[in-house]
Amino acid sequence: MSPKIDLEQLASIQQRFQELERRMSDPEIISNQTKYQEIVKTHAELQPVVNLYKEYIEVTEEKESVESLLADPEMKEMAEGELQGLKEREETLINDLTLSLLPKDENDNKNAIVEIRLGTGGDEAALFAEDLLSMYLRYAEQNKWTVEVLSQQGTPIGGVKEVTLLISGKSVFGKLKFESGTHRVQRVPSTETQGRIHTSAATVAILPEAKDVDIKIDDKDLRIDTFRASGAGGQHVNKTSSAIRITHLPTGVVAACQDERSQFQNKDKAMQMLRAKLYDMENEKQKKERADARSAQLGSGDRSEKIRTYNWPQSRVTDHRINLTLHSLDKILNGDLDPLIDALIQADQLEKMQALGMA
Repeated sequence: MSPKIDLEQLASIQQRFQELERRMSDPEIISNQTKYQEIVKTHAELQPVVNLYKEYIEVTEEKESVESLLADPEMKEMAEGELQGLKEREETLINDLTLSLLPKDENDNKNAIVEIRLGTGGDEAALFAEDLLSMYLRYAEQNKWTVEVLSQQGTPIGGVKEVTLLISGKSVFGKLKFESGTHRVQRVPSTETQGRIHTSAATVAILPEAKDVDIKIDDKDLRIDTFRASGAGGQHVNKTSSAIRITHLPTGVVAACQDERSQFQNKDKAMQMLRAKLYDMENEKQKKERADARSAQLGSGDRSEKIRTYNWPQSRVTDHRINLTLHSLDKILNGDLDPLIDALIQADQLEKMQALGMA
């Protein structure tokens, strides 16, 4: 069944778009750069929808014109061939328009802060967390995103206890947001002498990067502690108290950084992490307050939810939210995440369409 599109809504969007174009040439608006930039931004956001709507109108009008030729025996065969192509294009446009009208997540175009932590499973969990880190780094490289390590703690065996990354680029959060949750691994650890499969886990949290304009933090609400940085296994990294721990007193949220040599750099990175955590908390609060009718199968953001299993013996990866299983473990660990991420995005879009009665 084809999606449903609201032609009245599309016509209204086109009218608004035309009005914005008129206002962009108004000298009074041009003289107010803040207002002008706001209008330009909205105009650019509506442009793709309006272009699709214009093409849809053209295709439907052309389809009606060709249909009128079917009654002519001499034109019928040619008309039928042309009509098939127009119907296929119409279906594509309806689908594209439907997706363009879905509610947008304002965070999708933001950079993302990625936190990976070992879960249950001891040393094996730390090694798995390191595998996940490598997977996301390779995925970022494939997308030509830039990665900055904000904080990292290793373990004596070389795994990852916890790591926080800032990944910057086009639509990073929109691509990675469904990675939040518990990732489970099933494999035979290198220390296992009897070949038994062990199950371990690591948690991933994906937060939209928050700027100063997104969330205001009052200095009096912060407690800043300094301490000496230490590495994996407790080795001393430096002899000065350059590591920074910032506690947001009203919420109890803590962010710490010890990777840089100076207090200033560590404080700057810790504040970056703190802003993202507080912004994420506010977003979750607003979602609960709206009491969204959606089942939130994909978007719950519950960090304790088991979302995916990586099974080494069967070279299998299963995403439990959409019941998708792929037998391409090596490719996925090498950063080929698009088959999983695209399927999750499509499932989320379908869920939104169903909730809005558009499918």
